[in-house]
Amino acid sequence: MQEVYRIERDSLGEVRVPVQALYGAQTQRAVENFPVSGRRPYRAFIWSMGLIKRAAAEVNSALGLLDSTRAQAIVQAATEVMEGRWDEQFVVDPFQAGAGTSHNMNTNEVIANRATIILGGNLGEYRVHPNDHVNMSQSTNDTIPTAIRLGCLWRLDELLQTIDELAGALREKAVAFDDIVKSGRTHLQDAVPVRLGQEFGAYARAVERDRERIERAAEGLRRLGIGGTATGTGLNAHPEYHPRMVARLSEISGLRLYTSDDLFESMQSMADMADFSAAMRTLALTLTRIANDIRLLSSGPTTGLDEIRLPPVQPGSSIMPGKVNPVLAEMLNMAMYHIIGLDTAVALASQAGQLELNVMMPIIAHDLFEMMHVMIGAVRAFTQKCVVGIQANREKAEGWLARNPILVTALNPLIGYMAGAALVKEALSRNLTIQEVALEKARKGELHHKDTGLALSEEDIRAVFRDLRRLTEGGLVGGGGGGG
Repeated sequence: MQEVYRIERDSLGEVRVPVQALYGAQTQRAVENFPVSGRRPYRAFIWSMGLIKRAAAEVNSALGLLDSTRAQAIVQAATEVMEGRWDEQFVVDPFQAGAGTSHNMNTNEVIANRATIILGGNLGEYRVHPNDHVNMSQSTNDTIPTAIRLGCLWRLDELLQTIDELAGALREKAVAFDDIVKSGRTHLQDAVPVRLGQEFGAYARAVERDRERIERAAEGLRRLGIGGTATGTGLNAHPEYHPRMVARLSEISGLRLYTSDDLFESMQSMADMADFSAAMRTLALTLTRIANDIRLLSSGPTTGLDEIRLPPVQPGSSIMPGKVNPVLAEMLNMAMYHIIGLDTAVALASQAGQLELNVMMPIIAHDLFEMMHVMIGAVRAFTQKCVVGIQANREKAEGWLARNPILVTALNPLIGYMAGAALVKEALSRNLTIQEVALEKARKGELHHKDTGLALSEEDIRAVFRDLRRLTEGGLVGGGGGGG
């Protein structure tokens, strides 16, 4: 069936627009010019743009610049956009013309047409004009960076809560596993003992620190440059427009927002966005490391470390019956690699601005919102479907420790480093434990105190190995266990 069109006009001439579309000519040109990825704006971006247009109508009306009838229609239409009623009308690919003019005009046209209908008009009639009324006192150059900031802040609490849930789940495991003394490993080789709870406590603390980084970076997003219009001069905007807009945006959204102290910097610089992106990248790096550790600790079960058991959520092979893989950790790895790649794009785009404007804002917006979206979904799934259900395999963890020749380190104060190294070499060659070799040599009178030269007894050796937990104390300021 042939689609029916209406004819609209812009400064370049006539454009055929789908007859029922709320968007108009400039949006349609963007659809035709940029059939790139098939992706559309994230809800956070649509909500933010609707919020800006609503606040602008209210502020311009209060300043006597926009008549109340049009202002009320714009406010109603913009509120509907914020509520998600017209999401399907936002159709511009994120890979588009620089700065985000197509995104801005998509919003302007949807709200203008919807407001026109509210006032009793027809689509394309524009009793409320996209540029003259909806975009009054604005430019793409100040609305898009403001929308990026608002959109990130809109999902910030959800992101932080998701991170808190992961840190909390890891902390619970740290407490539950605190009495399991196991072999530490450095360079993927045997090292001195640690408690399984200490490992998980360290994971929890690392995630908590990265959460603090994200929250700190988000503070920079609260500075809004709305009112700078095209270059930061505020051309065509009332002198009171900037502070009034920031105040009204804060009132409507409930977000804590600040006026910019330099509107020129707010037009030129994407540093605040790059900082926020980098904070999420740091968390992605931490989560990649944790996911890798989870995979190692659960490896096997018969030929790997097998110190923890993960919840079996799906079969692991199409050919090997009974195989179960660490799929949630694998998913987290892939999601975090994707986020790291998005951060690289944000960093490159952030340095690509010239003079008074960064024209790469559309991809900065899309990638930041995607980073948050993927981070929230991946971390939530990893927490709920993996971390919460992790069980310790005490027998295997403590069994590896008993066979660890590096336990000789505990004898260093008695026999010294070189004698200890000789014990390790002999234990490995004879496939015995350090304690077995040390007891054998003590019985023969072949082990001596490094300082006094006196022979060590079997009881001297047993006393060292009797309480291996003692070897793991420390590491936390003020003491405490792995859950402290």
